[in-house]
This record gives sequence, C-alpha cells and structure tokens, in this order.
Amino acid sequence: MTSNIKTAPAPASMRFSVLTLAAALTAAIAATTSASLGWPVWAMFMGWVAFFTRGHSGKDALYSYLCLAIGIGFGSGAAFAVAALMPLIGPLAFGPVVFVVAIIVVSLRAAAPLNNVPAYFLGLITFFAAHLEPDILAFSELAAVSGLGSFAAWTAHQLQSKITRAG
Repeated sequence: MTSNIKTAPAPASMRFSVLTLAAALTAAIAATTSASLGWPVWAMFMGWVAFFTRGHSGKDALYSYLCLAIGIGFGSGAAFAVAALMPLIGPLAFGPVVFVVAIIVVSLRAAAPLNNVPAYFLGLITFFAAHLEPDILAFSELAAVSGLGSFAAWTAHQLQSKITRAG
C-alpha cells in the first residue's frame, strides 16, 4: 500500500535561510581554521572571492585558484623587481614593473583554461596587501590560506546545491 500524502514544499524564505546559514557556517569554519593556523583571515576571503570569478565546477574552482596563486607569485616577483629598481629610480620603479606585470596578466586572457584575469589580479592584491617579504614562505602561506578560501567557497556552493536539489 502506498501513501498519497504529499508534503508541501518548504517556503522560499525558509530555503533562503538554510542556504544562507550553510554559506555562513562554511565561512565561519574557514575563518576559524585560518585564524587558528595563524593565517590572515582576509587572505582566506581572497580565495573565496576568486572562486566566484568563474564557473562553479570543481575544475573551474581549481583553475581560478591556480590563477590566484600564480598572481601571488607575480606579486612576489614584482616586489623583487621594485626593490631592485628603487635605489636607481625611486618610486618611479612602480611604473615599469606594473606595466610589465599588467601586460603579462592581461595577455593571459588568451591562455585557456588559465585565463581568469580577475583571479590573477586578486593574487597580486593579496601579495601586496599582506606586506610580506617576497620569499617562498610568504608565497606558500598566501597560496595555502587563499586555497583554503577557494575550497571553502566551493564547499559552500556544493552544500547549497545539495540543499536546493533536496528542497
């Protein structure tokens, strides 16, 4: 014997609240993890933002993260170049360095699948906002914490998708 009883779908406001809570909880866990490891929480959120610069599949999330990490590397290289030119031309050192880095980054728009220009710029911003010395430790820390953020954003998106399909 089967039942013909149908349950009413959850009201849209309730689904919205559950989706919001899922994202907020994921962000809170990622922020707490970041802070517990001594990583800058704001840099974790740079990875979160990078996730949303392209599609939301696992592959797209990986490519966005790679562009962000490469951007962090470009930032480190740019800091080295500025430091080398600063004794020679002072603050004018930023002009040629930014010009060259911008040409490289914007040219990468043709390098599919690593053609996520906004993610490259988020990586550059991440490096310069951190005010760290350009070394492998700085790159590793910023790449790791932004990777945590990208993974957390992907996780939140996956969780929200499951909730939406179930509701």
